[in-house]
Amino acid sequence: MINPQWLHTFAVLVEKGNFTRTAEAIGITQAAVSQHISRLEEEYGTLFLRRPRQLEITPIGENLLTYVKDVECAQKRLQQKLIHDDAEVGDISLITPGSIGLTLFPLLIELQQAFPALNIHHRFAPDSEIVASVLANEHEIGMVTLKPSDPRIHSTHFTEEPLELVVPASHKQHEWIDLQRLGFISHPDGEAMATRLLSRKYPSHPGIQDIPCRGFTNQISLILEPVAKGLGFTVIPQYARKAFERQQDIYVVECGSQVVDTIWLIHRAEWPLSRRAQKAIAFLKGKI
Repeated sequence: MINPQWLHTFAVLVEKGNFTRTAEAIGITQAAVSQHISRLEEEYGTLFLRRPRQLEITPIGENLLTYVKDVECAQKRLQQKLIHDDAEVGDISLITPGSIGLTLFPLLIELQQAFPALNIHHRFAPDSEIVASVLANEHEIGMVTLKPSDPRIHSTHFTEEPLELVVPASHKQHEWIDLQRLGFISHPDGEAMATRLLSRKYPSHPGIQDIPCRGFTNQISLILEPVAKGLGFTVIPQYARKAFERQQDIYVVECGSQVVDTIWLIHRAEWPLSRRAQKAIAFLKGKI
């Protein structure tokens, strides 16, 4: 069996990239760090290429690092089984896209009010960051609009979210020429969403590139502010529109058959969800 202290030293050295910083981080001497790495290299081969002021991990080192991560996963699974898992006490960590997050956040506050011993951490992020965060065990639960193909991720259907064409309440005309006159309020996913929805409603027209852009924001809670003031139209997910306070200042244009995104609930496949997370998911599904 590999000495777990040697493996720990190796993993910290990969992270720190320096023998001195590794020794400081672990609380041992630099000589001890060198000894641990030497013992591993005697057993498995060269783990690092030593260059001036730089360590480069070798393919053997990469394989050993994968083993270390697998061991950490196994330890976490064991902890999940051995440690008392209380559904109403402890941390719940969730990371979501902004649109569904706007709807979930007040519901999470409601859950925490009902069970004050829960400690809820909720973060907004794009899909790629959400998947990376769940894989890194920074958040237990995530939600994404594209189902991950990574076998380390378990995905289940959570809800569906239609896209909506939203115009100012004072500009309810919505022929193509009306949209051109009004202009587009864009956001990070704006052009992609508008292309998908407008190509279905206006199939004979050139597309969103034919409409002038009147503004841009990357804050999903602010996208409808300029729309409500008559400065343009936008295309956003329904949950983002429903979270906007001044519904009387905006108008949702009927687009016929819906363009719908699926929201996928994701978590690490290697271990079960905590009872706290299961409770939160059941609560949210009952409210959404």
